[in-house]
Amino acid sequence: MTEICYITEYINKEVEIRGWVYNKRETSNIVFINIRDGTGVIQVLFLKERFTTIQVNQILSLLVESVISIKGFVRIEKKAPYKEVEVHASLYSILFENTVEFPISKKDHSDGFLMKYRHLWLRSSRQHLILKIRSAVINAVREYFEVNNFTLVDSPIFTASSCEETSTLFNTKWVNNESVYLSQSGQLYQEAACMAFRKTYCFGPVFRAEKSKTRRHLNEFWMVEPEMAFADLDRIIEVAEELICFTVSKVLEKHEKDLSDILERELTILKMLRRPFVRMTYVDAKHKLELLMNKQLEGDFGAPQETELSFMHDRPIVVTHYPAQVKPFYMKRDESDVRFVKCMDILAPEGYGEIIGGSQREEDYESLKKNILNTGLNEYDFSWYLDLRQYGTVVHSGFGMGIERLVAWICGLHHLREAIPFARTIERIRP
Repeated sequence: MTEICYITEYINKEVEIRGWVYNKRETSNIVFINIRDGTGVIQVLFLKERFTTIQVNQILSLLVESVISIKGFVRIEKKAPYKEVEVHASLYSILFENTVEFPISKKDHSDGFLMKYRHLWLRSSRQHLILKIRSAVINAVREYFEVNNFTLVDSPIFTASSCEETSTLFNTKWVNNESVYLSQSGQLYQEAACMAFRKTYCFGPVFRAEKSKTRRHLNEFWMVEPEMAFADLDRIIEVAEELICFTVSKVLEKHEKDLSDILERELTILKMLRRPFVRMTYVDAKHKLELLMNKQLEGDFGAPQETELSFMHDRPIVVTHYPAQVKPFYMKRDESDVRFVKCMDILAPEGYGEIIGGSQREEDYESLKKNILNTGLNEYDFSWYLDLRQYGTVVHSGFGMGIERLVAWICGLHHLREAIPFARTIERIRP
């Protein structure tokens, strides 16, 4: 059995392909069926004179997504819609014949309808490509860390404490009836791991119980989180820039034509992506936004502010040194001005906003303990985390990159729900 992605290796040879009926049409002498097998799509030509009337009618009666096995010869055909080749069928066998119409047709459907049938929508050319690109992004991320000598150390999904805001924790019960939470981030455990391995990362799902309906939020999403001992803020900015550039280049290497042809993505900015990115402090960014929006801003930037900032340049923007009061307890205060912390957000251009957030961590025991208490957190829950500052504490830093946000930017998607196989949002937990 031949996979369609390799079909051009079998010109003028007989092959057997198996797949799903994608669409079909007929002329007076020929039935054309486009078959997809998960690796690609190919046009199959059935000459009516080679088959009985019963067989021709059976082929024509096949509904979209019926399953068929076909034997035939691969021929060059410049007018063929895929790969400029087609298969001339000699034998076929129907493996599964649908008896009901496939619910997703060529006509426009609402977002709600498509998400209801997400388990079937994945078969469309657009969604299929988006998830292939997601896979390429993940493979590139893993390759970058492997090449650069990072060790994968998995962080637990159940935790006894928060890492970000306590208001966004998913609460559940442990086997002994103690309250535990779904992880908001694997970062704290990576801080422990990097003291053993120097450079580590974790890669997995994280959970935020945010009651948000914006296009940039999911309640379950995937994040890669590297952590490095002996690394300050400037060093992790370098690593983050390298990671983004490496990942984008790998995706373009494999999917540039698909992005342009199927997703109709304008690729100029992606193809021109280079380090260093644009850098500015929070204070500078706030000043630019206030001039642009003609109003005073306070606190952290939200999606509207990030959108405005990211339209200012054709490269990602690194915003550093946010006010300490709007950032988590573990971030290192800037010694030159303790009102601010040594942190950074990287905003993707074209209005996509934050794709990476990170910081230098507070390595001093007393300072970290004070931050924990001032935040109103339970010191006992963080006793192991404080321990790290008593046994060989060093300067260390890390960041988290949201896979869906990076995929959305690369693909030019409006909403993150298309960048993950089965989105979990405030309105949807099925399918």
